[in-house]
Amino acid sequence: MLGLLRATAFGFACLSIIAGGAAPALAAYPDRPVHWLIGFAAGGPVDTVARIMAQALSERLGQQFVVENRAGSGGNIATEAAINATPDGYTLLFSGANNAISASLYKKLPFDFIRDTVPVAGFMAVPNLLVVSNAFPPKSVQELIDYCKANPGKISFASSGNGTTVHMTAELFKAMTKCDMVHVPYRGSALAYPDIISNKVQLMFDNLPTALPQAKGGTLRALGITSPQRWPGLPEIPAIAETVPGYDAFVFYGMSAPRGTPPEIVAILNKAVNETLKDPALVARFAGLGGTPRPMTSAEYGQLIAEETAKWRKVVEFAGVSVE
Repeated sequence: MLGLLRATAFGFACLSIIAGGAAPALAAYPDRPVHWLIGFAAGGPVDTVARIMAQALSERLGQQFVVENRAGSGGNIATEAAINATPDGYTLLFSGANNAISASLYKKLPFDFIRDTVPVAGFMAVPNLLVVSNAFPPKSVQELIDYCKANPGKISFASSGNGTTVHMTAELFKAMTKCDMVHVPYRGSALAYPDIISNKVQLMFDNLPTALPQAKGGTLRALGITSPQRWPGLPEIPAIAETVPGYDAFVFYGMSAPRGTPPEIVAILNKAVNETLKDPALVARFAGLGGTPRPMTSAEYGQLIAEETAKWRKVVEFAGVSVE
């Protein structure tokens, strides 16, 4: 009996030591560099936002957040790598609208994004800007709709590639307005601009950071912003929703982790992101990129991902597009 009591006491002592060791380990997180996987090439708008956030988080948490670009397959290469990583908080994913679209666009993904990841935090939303050739007659969204219906199949719109947010934002517009327009995909929106300027292709719903200089420089004409309300940086440009009620399309950026990541680590990261988003200097940098901060709880970010996944699934089905 005495031996059993001693063994039991020894077992409890071991458990106490293990538990006592685990808590400080979590409290010390991060105690080494954190790798943040980005599914897009260096130098692009996603990479720019990621590096701004990575620098801010490195300063706040005292460990380097290392941006790793693993471009390809609409961001799915980076997503798969993150999902397959050890769920210890040291490999994270820069997640966003591409994941919501890919869930239905790609028919043979080796993962289920919502099932296989943990939402950590959202941090920024960026609308798209509808820009048209200066030689294109419509001067407003309503005039564009009227012109489309009077000329079905004769208007073309550019995108940065099949299934991109630039493409799907236009498809949402088509679905809601019953406009018959022809899609012309390019390998990046920058390659489309010469053809839009020359009116070979009439319009594009491009990401605000790349479309804004074209509109401000007068090389193209801006007809509308894809956010539900007018963007503070362009108050003179109407929201498309003012003409097409309920129209709402934006690019969102956030952070996700592999399924199984401890909730304590998720909480540390979420708090750090949300505190970072209060920094006026960072807010100003986001504004310069056309974005607005969107601090969220982990649950709120998960809800946003679920809602956007469901929305874009309907658009993908309407457009009849898919990638094997």
